[in-house]
Amino acid sequence: MNAPLAPADLQPGPTAVPLGPAARDRADREALKLEKRLCRQVGQAIADFNMIEEGDRVMVCLSGGKDSYGLLDILMKLQARAPVRFELVAVNLDQKQPGFPAEVLPAYLQGLGIEHHIETQDTYSIVKAKIPEGKTTCSLCSRLRRGILYSVARRLKCNKIALGHHRDDMLQTFFLNMFFGGKLKGMPPKLTSDNGEFIVIRPLAYVPEKDLVRWAEHRQFPIIPCNLCGSQENLQRQVVGDMLREWEKKHPGRIENMFTALQNVVPSHLMDAALHDFRHLRATGVADENGDKAFDDEPVVAPGAGVVRLDF
Repeated sequence: MNAPLAPADLQPGPTAVPLGPAARDRADREALKLEKRLCRQVGQAIADFNMIEEGDRVMVCLSGGKDSYGLLDILMKLQARAPVRFELVAVNLDQKQPGFPAEVLPAYLQGLGIEHHIETQDTYSIVKAKIPEGKTTCSLCSRLRRGILYSVARRLKCNKIALGHHRDDMLQTFFLNMFFGGKLKGMPPKLTSDNGEFIVIRPLAYVPEKDLVRWAEHRQFPIIPCNLCGSQENLQRQVVGDMLREWEKKHPGRIENMFTALQNVVPSHLMDAALHDFRHLRATGVADENGDKAFDDEPVVAPGAGVVRLDF
């Protein structure tokens, strides 16, 4: 963990520069296009993976970062127009990080008029006591947070927990698991909690990080910088993130292609015998669509590029 936050570290967003009428109209059009795209991508992810259903009570985890602000903002917009009724409860876990501006999120949420809860648990001291200085704190910190948030969801009678991980987070996790864990395993858009009690959803699954950055600037969210796990220098996730950004810079579209690949898995062309029965494979003399082909001929449609369903 790094140095405590100072009040001056708060980032309310860049100060608006006065624009002329033409520039203002252009900025408004771009913001509207971005809002429509975000709502479309989140709505499609919800529909594709059946994330939210009639009568759900969804606990939205809010950290004070751009991703969770964007998640709550877009879910509230979709809630107002969705064909199904569901409830949203915004929850922040105050981990008693020194210098953390505890008043920012309550004031923001009260201004929105949304049901919310601030859970105060001193996990910071626990992690500092258990993890040697200079070591990454992710494993212990995430376990503590997870257990606390499950407890809060239970008390608030929520059946689903929404997290703010976006498309780029999912790709980073895939490469982290491949490089350092020896597994083809990513970050799923929907899963059951490890205790089997809740459904955990990631409605930003189709959203690129760059759009969340732009949306946070447009909406002027009161960003609270984090100096806990995600900001530690030399964290492998940051290294992988830098690698992906460099790839995208040199080869535009590569990230989109890689993300599409996560949704087009062919077990017969991998090496996991638990997923494909290589052992009993026999030549039958009948053409097999899973037979030996170096490259597929058919084009692959990227997520979000097809017809959008609005019936989530």
